Amino acid sequence: MIAENIVHFARVLRDAGMPIGPDRVIAALAAVEHVGLDRRDDVHAALGAVMLDRHEQQALFDAAFDAFWRDPKLLEQLMYALLPKISGRGEKTLAPRANRLAEALAVPRAADARNPANETAKEEIRFDTTFTYSERERLQRADFESMTTAEFELAQKLAEQLPLPIDPVRRRRHQASTNRQPGGRLDLRATLLRMARQPHTLAPAYTRPRTEWPTIVVLLDISGSMDRYARLLLHYVHGLTRRYLRVHTLTFGTRLTNITRCLKNRDPDVALKQADAQVQDWKGGTRIASCLDEFNRRWARRLLGSNAAVLLVTDGLDRDEHGDLGRAAAQLHRVAHRVVWLNPLLRFDGFEPRAAGVRALLPHVDRFLPVHNLASLADLGRALRAPSVRPATRLQP
Repeated sequence: MIAENIVHFARVLRDAGMPIGPDRVIAALAAVEHVGLDRRDDVHAALGAVMLDRHEQQALFDAAFDAFWRDPKLLEQLMYALLPKISGRGEKTLAPRANRLAEALAVPRAADARNPANETAKEEIRFDTTFTYSERERLQRADFESMTTAEFELAQKLAEQLPLPIDPVRRRRHQASTNRQPGGRLDLRATLLRMARQPHTLAPAYTRPRTEWPTIVVLLDISGSMDRYARLLLHYVHGLTRRYLRVHTLTFGTRLTNITRCLKNRDPDVALKQADAQVQDWKGGTRIASCLDEFNRRWARRLLGSNAAVLLVTDGLDRDEHGDLGRAAAQLHRVAHRVVWLNPLLRFDGFEPRAAGVRALLPHVDRFLPVHNLASLADLGRALRAPSVRPATRLQP
């Protein structure tokens, strides 16, 4: 019975987004067997020691364990513990990750859950509600604006996992290597030091070129016309921030806001909740020229190095009457290694650059690409790896 509850507990954590594999389940069973079930704190510490590997997972683990310890009927009791209201006790504030845990613990009604005859039916329902492979393929081409609520939520999760296949940048400096690699060379000084320590052994030492990830700066338009695209792209950028160390994200509408620190939280729900609280101009107007001017003054020297790529995500519909968008875009293009403009309006076959903001930006970007579905995000890596185009061909998408 104890083993069954531990396995069920691990399954709930895995469904909530924690990387709980069979090895951790086996280790959890051994840990509980070692410490016993007499003291709650001992069981909590033992399970946490083998199931947690990051500090950000602690809040989710504590919420699940508290409800698990109160009642061995894990799923039913946890579901009631995470409801917004408790009868007779008024409102109860949910933890930031309670929604993820509640989704992982979504079960049928209690009367059906207590019926053993419905076990097979519950498993069938669980698999019937997931998206099939063909539906995921269709979702890759679906426009973010036309998605249903369920499709949009799944697209957000898929966007978190999309890779950005960029190559590391090779630097002039070298670093020690265990063997000879392409581009490496013999380190004569290190070889002589080895021979001095071990006179009868000839062990050549090699070096290899030092590599690092290029800097990626995301300038994301969060005005009213970009709201749905911006919210999904934040999930995509959060996934990039987790996998690459040199990703910086700034949002702009009527003001410029740096949310890089918020997106460094590994939990997407907590990261986006913090970003939403920091940004004050969601669904507001659009002042692209003023925001680019502020970025050039305050952030360009800090963030843009020799290999920095700027992802400018906006529809180009500028409402800034006092700014010079062309001048601000030209200054940004001079200091950035590459400027890639992602515009959801390119999804239309008959798109023409008629808006004044679009015409002002186009001469100062290296790539002009659509960003309206998951497939367009997957193709972004190819655009970043491609060499910069000549000014005469910059206007072509």
